[in-house]
Amino acid sequence: MEKTENKSLSLTDSALARINNVMSTNEDLGTRFRVYVTGGGCSGFQYGFKFDDLDKDEDHILKFDNELSILLDELSYPYIAGSVVDYKEDLMGAKFTVENPNAKSTCGCGASFSI
Repeated sequence: MEKTENKSLSLTDSALARINNVMSTNEDLGTRFRVYVTGGGCSGFQYGFKFDDLDKDEDHILKFDNELSILLDELSYPYIAGSVVDYKEDLMGAKFTVENPNAKSTCGCGASFSI
């Protein structure tokens, strides 16, 4: 699994290709990709992903080689720092996944975690 790294977050080639593909074919989605954490899910926290044009004052803006910017809000940053974001397609569907070194446990589907 090849990945593009920033000190705070890494993207696999699959995730990078998917983000770039979606952004290039849907210009109205926004110019940045936001990765965030919210409360909920079966393990306590859950990951969220969305395309965004806005960066807020508290956002960390992570630049990648191909001019892609990932946004991490101040509250999500400590929970996600050091993670690897991947994109997978299989019989269960297509989704972004996070390999998070900060997670103590995850749910069976990998969409939520606990610290």
